[in-house]
Amino acid sequence: MIVTGIADTRDGGPKLGGERAVLDAWLRDYRLNALLKIDGLTAQQLAMRPIPPSALSLLGIIRHLTEVEMYWLREVLHGEELEDLYSTPEHPDGDFDLGSAGSAALDVDCYRRETARCAELAAAWIDLDGPVRGRRGGAELNLRWILTHLIEEYARHLGHMDLLREAIDGTTGY
Repeated sequence: MIVTGIADTRDGGPKLGGERAVLDAWLRDYRLNALLKIDGLTAQQLAMRPIPPSALSLLGIIRHLTEVEMYWLREVLHGEELEDLYSTPEHPDGDFDLGSAGSAALDVDCYRRETARCAELAAAWIDLDGPVRGRRGGAELNLRWILTHLIEEYARHLGHMDLLREAIDGTTGY
């Protein structure tokens, strides 16, 4: 098993919180939700592509979310110059397509490290309104847009993860 015994500390965040507290809570809970979706699975199960003709796997989504976090919170927010971990010009969908049971433990560990690092970087950026250091397609954007986009990205992929997990072992849940 790659991930075991994850404590479910999701609480829905502050129900009357300010905008930043609510955005941070949703993103924190969605990051944890991704780990809960893979809790108790073997490396082989994580790498399975159980819903043909789709090539999606739980591991591919974890790898993709790792690159998404790095891109938005390290490159765009803080202006770091990074290369993708998994995607290349030759394999633009390498995050989704090139994971294997052999890489699963390292890939999940990388997800955990990067989400922790990215959470710290986002917390250090106080201003939701002002432009961030990087750009997207030449356009300026702010941290509010980035956090909202990350929540949307997680929501979409957590839905995929629900279907994949159910197809693997019948497990369902929020």
